[in-house]
Amino acid sequence: MNAEKKSKLYHNFENQCRAHRLSLTPQRMIIYKALLDDTLHPSPDKIYKTIKPTFPTISLATVYKTLETFAKYGLISRVTPIHNTVRYDVQTEHHHHLVCIKCKKIMDIESEELDDFEIPASIAGKNKFIDFSVHVSVICSECQKDSDTAAAR
Repeated sequence: MNAEKKSKLYHNFENQCRAHRLSLTPQRMIIYKALLDDTLHPSPDKIYKTIKPTFPTISLATVYKTLETFAKYGLISRVTPIHNTVRYDVQTEHHHHLVCIKCKKIMDIESEELDDFEIPASIAGKNKFIDFSVHVSVICSECQKDSDTAAAR
């Protein structure tokens, strides 16, 4: 994610916090910044480990509660619990995900072809359709390189 997009998302975050009467506490700001800086949809544990060295008084419970608050107000989106842990994403606009089954990395996919996917009438007709997201399971290029290197030994 480029610096301009990060700046825009952070500015929008600040405005949305004010609109929802959420205080811009140092904890909320550093947690959101950690989300912005990690484009691989970090877990609460990873965010905690990232910010703990620079914010030693923060607790893991605070990270979890803050992320849930952000998700409740639509400031972030909760990525479907993949690999037995919830993951979060600052991009709340419609997009899809590439998920590595080995390293558990989650990467964004922006694709008009996937956006144009038609929900079958048998599903849309019986249910109240809200949104959809495509998750493509892969073995990422980095994991493939690691496997190729190990096989070459």
